[in-house]
Order: sequence, then C-alpha cells, then structure tokens
Amino acid sequence: MIATAVSPSIGVEVQGISAADFSSPGTASTTSELLARHGVVVFRQAHVSDTDLVSFSRMLGDVVVAPMGGLPDHPEISPVTLDPSKSELAGLRRSTIFWHIDGVTDDIPQKATLLTAREVVDGEGDTEFANTYAAYDALPNSKKSELAEYRVVHSFAAAQRLTHPDATEKQKDAWNRLPAREHPLVWKHRDGRRSLLIGATAGHVVGMSPEDGRALLDSVLEWATQPQFVLRHRWQVGDLVIWDNTSLLHRALPYEPTSRRLMHRTTLVGDEAVA
Repeated sequence: MIATAVSPSIGVEVQGISAADFSSPGTASTTSELLARHGVVVFRQAHVSDTDLVSFSRMLGDVVVAPMGGLPDHPEISPVTLDPSKSELAGLRRSTIFWHIDGVTDDIPQKATLLTAREVVDGEGDTEFANTYAAYDALPNSKKSELAEYRVVHSFAAAQRLTHPDATEKQKDAWNRLPAREHPLVWKHRDGRRSLLIGATAGHVVGMSPEDGRALLDSVLEWATQPQFVLRHRWQVGDLVIWDNTSLLHRALPYEPTSRRLMHRTTLVGDEAVA
C-alpha cells in the first residue's frame, strides 16, 4: 500500500491495493490512521462490492442503519442519487450541493462516511471537502477568541430552505418536526484540537439579529472554504472515498436531476459529542 498526500492541508490517495484487500483488518487499521492524519482517504477504482463495503465499514466502526432508504439486501447502504426511481430520498439530496457536515443535528455527529461511485458523468457531481481544522488554525488569535463566544442553531429546515426558498407551509411543518440543535461555532475536540462547526444546517447565531448572524456565518464559511483548505475529488467509476465527518465540510458540485450519477454510501456512528 502506497499513500501519497494530495495537498499540504487535506487528503491522501492510496495505491497498490486490490478489492480483496478490503477484507483485511490491516487495511482497516491503516485506513483509520490515514483518516486521522489527512481527513480524506481516496482509493482510486477500488471496485468494492456492496458486501465488502459493509464489512469494511464495520471494521472501521459501528455502522448506521438508516430507518429508510437503504438497499433491500444491504440496509446499511444508502444510494445517493437524484433519480427517484433509485432512491426514495432523492428529493432531499438537492441540498447536498451546499457545504455541510452530516448528522450535526443528531445527539452525536456521524464519525465518518464511505462513498463509492457506481455510475458517474464526467464533469458533473464531483465532491469537494474543506478542512475545518486547518481553517480554524489559520485564523488570527483575535478572531479565534471572538468566534469562541458564539453559539449557532443547526436544523434540517435551514438546509432545505436553501433549495426550496418558496416552500409550502406543509413542507416547512415537516422540516420543523425534525429536531434542531444548538452548538458552539468552535468545536473543541477531545484531543484538544478545534474546528469550525458551520455549513448549510447553520440557521442563526444565538443572540444576534437574523441579518447580522447570517453575515457572520457566511463570512466564516467563506473563510473555511478557501482553496488552500479544499480538496476536489473528480469521480471515476469504482472510486472509494472515506472522510472524517467531524473535521470536514463537504458538498457535491451541481449535477442534473436526470444525471445517471449513482453513489453507494455507508456511514459510521459518531463517538464524540460536540463540546
């Protein structure tokens, strides 16, 4: 196995590994180490089967079984597509074109995500990642102190409003039935490192007017997604990409609802509450 850093701040690409290697605990152990150091681990054209994707995910941690939308034979796998014939959740995927962190409204945010490409379209639907550790570390000390004072309310509704600005009252009621959660803008992790907790779910800043809060959140997001903190993955069929959900923002670049783009995703259960 040969691992090559993609950029100074984020990502590593692994070569010299076959599909059969994903059944090895050694591969899982090395992957976990790379993930902790680099945030994103890319296996080009791994061509992992659904069965091996699930078993490899379980070697990395506990796997989320979504209450709906999983594959019949593998409920741990969620198909990611805008095609409603392939996923009953296709209509909700439109908001994934905005920077976000998965599971931030859960009790504990999701630990990591594994995504493998089953069908791709050249030039459509690439995925970008932004390192929120590096973005925080690069802030001036005075700005770090300022941001540490803010708390932000995250909600599913905030993310959905971005793609449905003219939503009906019925849609809004459905979104609002899902729990919102208040978090610090700066996440202090158990290892002492700090990251910025922002993204599409960030609806408003506690104690600030909607206008001022929006301006603050937009400015922090703009800072965190500068090119020096970002990795763009250009998908090829068979690629497997794993990312640390607790230290990264991610988004899919826009693609058409009629696109054949299809990903299979597993998600690892979180093990660190926001503090």
